[in-house]
Amino acid sequence: QVQLVESGGGLVQAGGSLRLSCAASGHTFSSYGMGWFRQAPGKEREFVAAVNWNGGSTDYADSVKGRFTISRDNVKNTVYLQMNSLKPEDTAVYYCAATNTFTVMAVTTTRGYKYWGQGTQVTVSS
Repeated sequence: QVQLVESGGGLVQAGGSLRLSCAASGHTFSSYGMGWFRQAPGKEREFVAAVNWNGGSTDYADSVKGRFTISRDNVKNTVYLQMNSLKPEDTAVYYCAATNTFTVMAVTTTRGYKYWGQGTQVTVSS
């Protein structure tokens, strides 16, 4: 059974930084794409960042480009989201997701992902 466990969320002031981690188990992590999505209260879940199987392809939502960086460690079966210059509008529950098929390019849609974590809360105060 595939498990994705996020960590690293918390409360931070605007302009600050956080690094989210997502530890994966139960599938061949190094073969599949990984992504981060977020959902704010009353809003739909939205794409944040994605990385392909070997880190060679990444993609970002326009709202986070230049501030967030996604990376992965296929030895540790972990994907990271480094978030800098945080803004109050970044406040949301952040979810890690994994595909179950090999993809050359980063996957940016929710329907492209098979497995989801439980989420970690990120709150940015002004």
